[in-house]
Amino acid sequence: MRILQDILRDISFDDDLPSAWNTFDLATFSGSKRLWDYQQEVLQHAIKALWKYYQDSADYQDGEPLETNLVRKEAFWQWYRDNGLEDNLAIPLDKQKGNIRRLLEEYYPAEGGVISYQHFINRMGFWMATGSGKSLVLVKMLEILWYLMQRGEIPPNDILVLAARDDLLKQLKAHVEDFNAGWGNVYIRLVDLKAYPDVKRSYASFFPEQELLVFTYRSDNLSDEQKERIVDFRNYDNHGRWYVLLDEAHKGDKEESKRQHIYSILSRNGFLFNFSATFTDPRDILTAVYDFNLARFVKAGYGKRITILKQENRAFKDKEDYTGAEKQRVVLKALLMLAYVRKAYETLPQGVPCYHRPLLLVLVNSVNTQDADLKLFFRELKRIGRGEVDESTWQQVREELWTELAEGPELLFEGERFAADKDLFDAVTRGELLRLVYNAPASGEIEVLLRPSDRQQMTFKLKSTDRPFALIKIGDIARWLKEELKGYEIVEGYEDEGFFHRLNEDDSEINILMGSRSFYEGWDSNRPNVITYINIGMGTEAKKFILQSVGRGVRIESLPGERKRLQVLYNARVVDEGRFRQLKDYALPLETLFIFGTNRSVLQTVIQQLNQEKRREAEHELSLEVNREAVGDHPLLIPTYRESGHTLLQSHAPRKFEIAQDELKRLQDYVAYLGDDRLLLAHHNADPQSIRLLRQCLGNSDWYFNTTDGRRYGRLDILLPRLFAYFRVIPREVEALKPLEDEIRHFRHIKVFLKDIGELQEKIKRVREFPHRRAKLEAKYKAGEFPFDEFLKQAKALGEAETFNKDGHRLQIEYIARHYYIPVLISESNKIDYIRHVIRHLSEVHFLNELERYLGQADNAFKQLDWWLFSKLDETLDEVHIPYYDPNSNRIRHFKPDFIFWMQKGSTYAIVFVDPKGMQQTGYQHKVDGFKQIFLDETGKPKTFSFNNLAAKVFLLLYTQDANQAPAGYREYWFDTPAAIPGLLHE
Repeated sequence: MRILQDILRDISFDDDLPSAWNTFDLATFSGSKRLWDYQQEVLQHAIKALWKYYQDSADYQDGEPLETNLVRKEAFWQWYRDNGLEDNLAIPLDKQKGNIRRLLEEYYPAEGGVISYQHFINRMGFWMATGSGKSLVLVKMLEILWYLMQRGEIPPNDILVLAARDDLLKQLKAHVEDFNAGWGNVYIRLVDLKAYPDVKRSYASFFPEQELLVFTYRSDNLSDEQKERIVDFRNYDNHGRWYVLLDEAHKGDKEESKRQHIYSILSRNGFLFNFSATFTDPRDILTAVYDFNLARFVKAGYGKRITILKQENRAFKDKEDYTGAEKQRVVLKALLMLAYVRKAYETLPQGVPCYHRPLLLVLVNSVNTQDADLKLFFRELKRIGRGEVDESTWQQVREELWTELAEGPELLFEGERFAADKDLFDAVTRGELLRLVYNAPASGEIEVLLRPSDRQQMTFKLKSTDRPFALIKIGDIARWLKEELKGYEIVEGYEDEGFFHRLNEDDSEINILMGSRSFYEGWDSNRPNVITYINIGMGTEAKKFILQSVGRGVRIESLPGERKRLQVLYNARVVDEGRFRQLKDYALPLETLFIFGTNRSVLQTVIQQLNQEKRREAEHELSLEVNREAVGDHPLLIPTYRESGHTLLQSHAPRKFEIAQDELKRLQDYVAYLGDDRLLLAHHNADPQSIRLLRQCLGNSDWYFNTTDGRRYGRLDILLPRLFAYFRVIPREVEALKPLEDEIRHFRHIKVFLKDIGELQEKIKRVREFPHRRAKLEAKYKAGEFPFDEFLKQAKALGEAETFNKDGHRLQIEYIARHYYIPVLISESNKIDYIRHVIRHLSEVHFLNELERYLGQADNAFKQLDWWLFSKLDETLDEVHIPYYDPNSNRIRHFKPDFIFWMQKGSTYAIVFVDPKGMQQTGYQHKVDGFKQIFLDETGKPKTFSFNNLAAKVFLLLYTQDANQAPAGYREYWFDTPAAIPGLLHE
């Protein structure tokens, strides 16, 4: 199923969206927080979807009738259908309960006993793993809605944020306060929904253009009846003109839950934004504007790896549950696992701030004092703390745990295995377990420490130490004190009043945290490395609890401010090799979440849910191979860049700022009207340097402004910030040519979204091995094992190319002798959706076909070269590019041509970028201008770069089917025959 995210990838945020839709600061959240790259990408996708709905489907006009939304929905739905949606998502009325059916019939037209999903299509889902920061994305989305309403691009609807619990609303308030403290252009004011009538009637703001009213309420308190806390949504309907942002949107089935339909009804003439970590409904999955679920979150390196320790080989062979002795061993193994990870933490180099103090998280679905497993946990804490584990049990637990660790437990989602350190494991003695887990030098009885001001948490310590080691956080500890902790010594009134709130501090002494679902949501910590589940059921809510609690456990901060795993940071060159070598040997335990369960049903539930997440991915990663035979010992050079020592405005011939003639005139009149620079400074939050440059540019407008291809901005409050940003743009220049390392990497990360890839793998292997099979066949022929006719017959069957068919989309698998990696994967359809990072654009396919046809000619010019090679470039994963100033986005962007060629003749060397998108591509002139500025000298000739004994030049060619149609000024960059490529070596 192609989801909204996949369809939106075909829309370029910078190139396809108008200025009013792509001029946002998506990175800044507050004075102390910035959004991660994936969070910014989420917002870009959301903006693209809103643009498609409110402008491209039916352009929003101020004062338009409500009926226009029906036109939008029909066009938006057809867009889905045009992009391959075939699922029947209509809602059948005969399957609805009576009250829900009446509700739906009141607000939506039915045809043939069903309501078309077209009427619900004005929505988008944010499918983001627990711990990925979706709450920050939600708040940032409020700011974007405000901007779009201020700019007149979307209707000025009211905004409602709904959350499932009070603590989530409290968390929202905290995030909004943090956002407001950043002193941005908008102040978000949260108001309870029950105040809506009074606010709409009488509320007045001192700064209405800088304030956004956002109403909030508990999502489970919306209904079609009125009670004390339950509100009738009809009292707030406002003709369905709401932007509704729904947190925990997975709660309730989409067809049968009345509340789910109420959210849609409230936003029927607005838009519904669903946020969740655990989407399961196909309608939610289809409309997911961004899919960054737990599996993707971990695979992208933002979270700890996950492994489930099954404890025994027979654990899943028998239906009976663990025995009491087996459960005891599970608890001891969890403590031993924690001690092992703590040992790894202590072995890290001193003085290097990194990672976290590991924590064991013990979770119950609900607090049930009748369950023996809860008593078991405390009984085992007590017994182990007192040193009452006999030697045979201790040795058995160690042997069982090490046996499983030595076998390499699977790391979910990644196809890798955990590699344990035997020396580190052996170092965890009984005494070390007491020190690392109990913070104690010797065995002792457990004491219970109570906080007088908080009856929801209590702390434990051994009498042999003054340092606590465990904390329990549940709804009410009264029954625990009476029933579970009878006989324990209880101390009230200890000094430290903030153990739970200080859990994330470096000096927190708590090593074990136990709690129920009452605390785990909304609690953010990097510390959990071990989770033990107790008495988790098999129901829907229990399964969602598991996914979300695992999500809470995978957060990581390997280095201060860096929320990715160490290897990922090193590969991205965020961490240098020295620091990487310092930490890598002990990073894996700290970057892994180990999961235990005290009974089989718990582990079965955990495994089923995490495997479901894995299956839902249906995602595999294929790695192709470098064509070593073709590369040989030849250098594959690529350019590297650095910032110039001047701004774009200070260049010898600056790239002009694009603006429509009438808007330039309006700007000149406005600046002249204000006169005083201080007014410009105050009105537009500018600095004196920007105002000076503004007057300089307006004083010589022909030199600094391009009005021929002028852009329209519509409003001065959009135009001036872009112009001030233009003044600060710094161009790039070549730093050096360097040999290719990992800058072309997409072929190692071919994503395949199929359950079974066996056939595809086999065909790839067959084509990859073509040269070896051909060599063997030639050797046999030369040895006289068969005649020439038989040689020809077998040669044709060697498999130089294979075809893979799936869902009507053909994938060609070809061995191309002069390509950087082999084989080359080529799709004949732009809409292929089961594989990524392959050649699929028709212009690329056409160019490759023309190249192969030309190479088949006996006199092709490539034969005159000493050596040559080429490679496909992927714009998302590869780092080979040409910097250029893009006036549309008003910044330096990376032009990533589709192909790169390397050629050598004697000591002359050429790098040729080839882009076959054709003259219809947007902004090719800007890309060519950027190339010329960097790679041509002042006379317009290619610069020569030295590398060893080679004299290298860099060229750019744009491929089209008829170069004669190329416009003046750019004609030399267009070509329509591959013969032009080797011809560049003679320039």
